[in-house]
Amino acid sequence: MNETDTALAPPHDPYAALRQPGYRRYLWGWIVAQLGQQIQSVAVGWQLFDRTGDALVLGWVGLVQALPVIVLAIPAGQLSDKRSRRTILMVTMVAAALCSLGLALLSWRTGPVWAYYAVLAAGATANAIGWPARAALVPQLVPTAQLANAVTWNSTTFQLASIVGPGLGGLIVAYSATTGYVLAALCFGMFAGLLAFVTLRPATRSREPVSWESLIAGVRFVHRQKAILATITLDLVAVLLGGATYLLPVFAKDILHAGATEFGWLRAAPSVGALVMAMAMAHLPPARYAGRAMLWAVAGFGVATVVFGLSHNLWLSLAMLFLTGLFDNISVVVRHTLVQVLTPDEMRGRVSAVNTVFIGASNELGGFESGLTARLFGPVLSVVGGGLGALLATAWTAWQWPQIRAIGALHEVKPAQEPAGLRPRVPK
Repeated sequence: MNETDTALAPPHDPYAALRQPGYRRYLWGWIVAQLGQQIQSVAVGWQLFDRTGDALVLGWVGLVQALPVIVLAIPAGQLSDKRSRRTILMVTMVAAALCSLGLALLSWRTGPVWAYYAVLAAGATANAIGWPARAALVPQLVPTAQLANAVTWNSTTFQLASIVGPGLGGLIVAYSATTGYVLAALCFGMFAGLLAFVTLRPATRSREPVSWESLIAGVRFVHRQKAILATITLDLVAVLLGGATYLLPVFAKDILHAGATEFGWLRAAPSVGALVMAMAMAHLPPARYAGRAMLWAVAGFGVATVVFGLSHNLWLSLAMLFLTGLFDNISVVVRHTLVQVLTPDEMRGRVSAVNTVFIGASNELGGFESGLTARLFGPVLSVVGGGLGALLATAWTAWQWPQIRAIGALHEVKPAQEPAGLRPRVPK
């Protein structure tokens, strides 16, 4: 870019996406739903560990929520490319609200632990169907040039809810877990209601007939787009190994000797860090080397996880969790922006579904992995080993996919031209 181009370039607008009325309404609903999700997660984790005292119980919570995502996300992605994404998201949010009411009933009647798993699996099924539609809905709310900004604000509001939610959830659970589940149901229902008043840009629907080829088209697309494949694989491995969130009830009670309120602080700390980074990324000019920044961020995530695992001090633990969220947010913004920018609109649901599988596997299966290794080797070795694994994953990704180091500014990324033989056939 020469001096003339620089002079003519429009100034960076950190609030570009927020100037779209439809996106603002969507964002309000999204933050409310995430607030409810965070409150519910705190209630489930604290209540089940308090009743059983077994770290593996927390791991099973992760597993029962991961399996529906892994099984259903790809078909759900195809559904979102053929049907109204708003309708799909509204229906699944109502279903999630009903599941939260089911958890409230179990909590009130002191139901069996296996019943909690059944209701959590049902809620995860609703989320698995709704996630691809939600991700693919964002490009219908803002112009393409504002997608990176919208993804950044999505992350910002998610982290804001993740700060307020666990802190509020800790206070609520200390009084009544049942109340937390009821509030979560109200939050999910509110998101569904707000979606009804969102104005959407026209979407390009997939015209491919339903077949095995169209079903796995998103998988093949991701495999060909090495930039997407590298970033989501790195996130999968790093979070799968290095996530400590599901073990926080163990660390709070048995290692840091803290109560429900302090547990809420620990759950909120990563989101505080992520919010700080998200605000910085929204207001600063786009990073010139997004790929390299992501690699360094995941390495920093691994180091902070190791220190957290070794800490016996509440404030040091809070600081390290803050850093994990700060570093992880860089990866989130880079990954989600690449998925949206590099994917044609008629395939966004299916490609977002592949991304959903990776996210679900890393977050929820990571919870099962943490619970299992904590049961076998203790929570400290589980978290420290996971942090070291994240460091190794970063080095391996940088070596295996040098394309990730070449990713520059996100707003300058252009879709790669696919060979004609690899493009999906569309009937005339």
